[in-house]
Amino acid sequence: MALPKEPRQKMINMMYLVLTAMLALNVSAEILNAFRTVNQSLANANEIIELKNQGLFGSFERKAADPKTAEKAKIWQAKALQAKGYADNLYNYIETLKTELMVAAGQKQPGGDYKEDNLEAPTRLLVEGTKGKDLYQKLEQYKANLLGIDKDINKEFEKTLPIDLKIPKSNNQGNKQWEAAYFRMTPTIASITMLSKFQNDVRNSEAQVVDYCHRQIGAVEVVYDEFQAFAGTNSQYLMPGQELVITAGVGAFSKASKPTVTVDGTGVGLNPEGVAEFKTTVGGPGTYTKIVNITFTKPDGTKATIPKKVEYTVGSPTGASVSADAVKVLYIGLDNPLTISGGSAGAEKTQASITNGSLKSLGGGKYVANVTTPGKATINVTVEGKTTPFEFRVKRVPDPVAMIGQSSGGRIATNALKAQQGVRADLRDFVFEGVKFDIVSYVFYATGNGFAEGPGVSQNSGPYFNADSKRFLEKCRPGSTVVIDEIKARGPGGDIRVLPTMAFNLF
Repeated sequence: MALPKEPRQKMINMMYLVLTAMLALNVSAEILNAFRTVNQSLANANEIIELKNQGLFGSFERKAADPKTAEKAKIWQAKALQAKGYADNLYNYIETLKTELMVAAGQKQPGGDYKEDNLEAPTRLLVEGTKGKDLYQKLEQYKANLLGIDKDINKEFEKTLPIDLKIPKSNNQGNKQWEAAYFRMTPTIASITMLSKFQNDVRNSEAQVVDYCHRQIGAVEVVYDEFQAFAGTNSQYLMPGQELVITAGVGAFSKASKPTVTVDGTGVGLNPEGVAEFKTTVGGPGTYTKIVNITFTKPDGTKATIPKKVEYTVGSPTGASVSADAVKVLYIGLDNPLTISGGSAGAEKTQASITNGSLKSLGGGKYVANVTTPGKATINVTVEGKTTPFEFRVKRVPDPVAMIGQSSGGRIATNALKAQQGVRADLRDFVFEGVKFDIVSYVFYATGNGFAEGPGVSQNSGPYFNADSKRFLEKCRPGSTVVIDEIKARGPGGDIRVLPTMAFNLF
């Protein structure tokens, strides 16, 4: 086609080309950003799986040191370590491929920028070179190695291990080889994301095999049938400056499974008899509550937690008192109910004020306190000209726990997960009734078995799974991994919290 001779037409043509290029850049930027988001979600999922694996290997060590489980533990620990060795080698190999790919796309130093939209580097390195074929062979060998560790492992995972090496569908007829279907003429960031997906498959497969080995040892480590958690104090009525001692534990427990005790969220050590002793010097007058959580191991290996409330009163020389109707804590964003008494003096002779907030009288000695800043608040009660201070802690409402059904992550039956409708925020062990958090948004991510063509990712608004998330959930099967990431929840007063990532391994 001949170029136009008229300058005006040349200018029009040039502007058209520029606008077309700008449009292409805008679309490309959105696509690149999507791959960047997926790659980060994969990295988060890999970290979660690795933390879970570390926890299991810690349990192997404990079971190997216990005479009751040592024999079996050593056998299955060795098999689990085999799986870990295979996984670490392949994971690190894929990591070197990602580094080589970024360097080929222009990265000058580790962590530096590179051309994310470079199409040539993945093609040259992974398709025209030998790296893609090598990766396929190593993935294939890794799957064979895991299944070859033990005949029972082979039987359990032969059809469900999340290493799928089928060639994905492609509209390009020239992409008949595995490496070409994944990497030919794809942007560098897309190829890196796909390599992260294979790393996720590797870690997910390792996690399932290690978890299987751990379960073969047997969960029963202690023998006792009845439990009784207890928590008590040396006195329920004290004067300022006296010492408060809380004693807590579990009746009929064995030394092989000592309880874990927390008082208001702080861990308390056990004495040689397996009993926790918490000591503190009490403060100003008032009625106080300590929340004691006692966690112990049941005979079937599962954990149980029993909460206990320990209440005590600190006396006042004037007889005035302030009782928190919940606990000795005031929460920001809530109406904190209080009962204020002037002792033998009548209500008309009693006045109350608060620092760090406002205090509203409801009549009959009932008040509502609203506080604004974390730290402390003092309620001053004046009875017949004599003032007594009552100190309260001021806290934010604790973060809720993200949940799907009754689970916040870990192993879950495929059908059980598919039966759920979305994500909720559960405010566990919180003393106020009626306080709740609403899920604002989250990213749904699915990979592993059933996602050979790439992970399924969707951005959700509100608590319920959107259409894309439901579609990806239906594709899930045993061996799939579902990750809920970037979870945001709105609490009292519009406070937005970002909650920890959840990861589910389907069986």
